[in-house]
Amino acid sequence: MDTMRDRFAPVVSQLLDEDPRVALVLAVIGADGFAGARRRHPDRVIDVGIREQLLVGAGAGLALTGLRPVVHTFASFLVERPFEQVKLDLGHQDVGAVLVSAAASFDWPAGGYTHMAPGDVALLDTLDGWTVHVPGHPDEAETLLRHAVAAGDDKVYVRLSVQSNERGRAVDGERFLTVREGRAGVVVAVGPLLDNVLAATEGLDVTVLYATTVRPFDAVALRRAVRAAGPDVVLVEPYLAGTSTAAVNDALAAWPHRVLGLGVGRRELRRYGDLDEHVAAHGLDARSLRERIAGFLRVGAATV
Repeated sequence: MDTMRDRFAPVVSQLLDEDPRVALVLAVIGADGFAGARRRHPDRVIDVGIREQLLVGAGAGLALTGLRPVVHTFASFLVERPFEQVKLDLGHQDVGAVLVSAAASFDWPAGGYTHMAPGDVALLDTLDGWTVHVPGHPDEAETLLRHAVAAGDDKVYVRLSVQSNERGRAVDGERFLTVREGRAGVVVAVGPLLDNVLAATEGLDVTVLYATTVRPFDAVALRRAVRAAGPDVVLVEPYLAGTSTAAVNDALAAWPHRVLGLGVGRRELRRYGDLDEHVAAHGLDARSLRERIAGFLRVGAATV
């Protein structure tokens, strides 16, 4: 199966061909995939070199001219390093862009902590007006990329990951999907962690919601699920643990409820390892999730 990032270059190249408003800004990373697009559209495919602040600033400048910029590099270099430009060049100037990241929380452990960004979504939460897509499969990544580019002049973040579920689902860029229904609590699985959540909750009497668009947060779907399954909610996110806890609390402000936020821990793991070892170390593998979810929801915790 191809990866989400494998879909990125073909999809955006096609959008460049189809829509004269679309522009692409790169910082070396990913440039090889756009050699053909750059020959066809030299004025709308720009590589600024290893200058991440300029990457975002150039995208904002293109947006000010009426173009729809797609801006791409690793998450740590797209959200964290040039955060001031994201805040001011895009937010303060009130222009939109599509920021498309790669590497996610720890997709490339050998790159070290400089190439990890588990806090990216939490950081964007400090700003107003961002839509955040977290696809869990290459098919969903393609759908959400197209949705993001077509979203007028909005500010959109698309978080691509090497991690992937076995199959894609019919996502629409807005609503959570109900994947499983139960009566003993609600588990919200975000993006590429759905398969682990489904394995972890096999045989448990819980509702599983699947979220690939986390901002805006689908409060309507969560409230509907809580009415049927009870007021206990577990969030399982592929980035900083607890990132969406406030969104759950806001959605359920009218009801007494409990929330458990699972995700990437704050403690830095200083050994490279591989991706699966990082998933397990943060307790996001199916076995660990089953123990933590079952304990919180007080349902049976047979091994997986």
